Amino acid sequence: MSKAEKTSITVETIVQAPVEKVWECWTKPEHITGWNNASDDWHTPRAENDLRVGGKFLSRMEARDGSMGFDFSGVYDEVKPNERIAYTLDDDRKVKIVFTGNDNETTVTETFEAEKENSVELQRGGWQSILDNFKKYTESN
Repeated sequence: MSKAEKTSITVETIVQAPVEKVWECWTKPEHITGWNNASDDWHTPRAENDLRVGGKFLSRMEARDGSMGFDFSGVYDEVKPNERIAYTLDDDRKVKIVFTGNDNETTVTETFEAEKENSVELQRGGWQSILDNFKKYTESN
């Protein structure tokens, strides 16, 4: 598939916290397991994160009732602490996250290449829900 055929989706939130705290909550496995789900009937029981270019990450996402689950994983292409992360998922889709700090407020902008199995709207909604959970988690910790 050529680059031209890929659809990019962007989701964004503003977190009421300094960029250093936002970065820590985004990247540390003990925090990832606290926010990485799109709905209350899903969770991330395990996360691994080797935060460096060429490093791998994995978040095990599962339905709470045990009916299904999958590994969300890939390899980092770029890591600029408190600024930017880019990675390639195991299915070769690209993801970029930009952290823009402004005093006690941080904008998190996440852009990802859509997959073909689900609608753009469904994917945008799911990723936005995870980002909304991240905001809630970070602001309450």
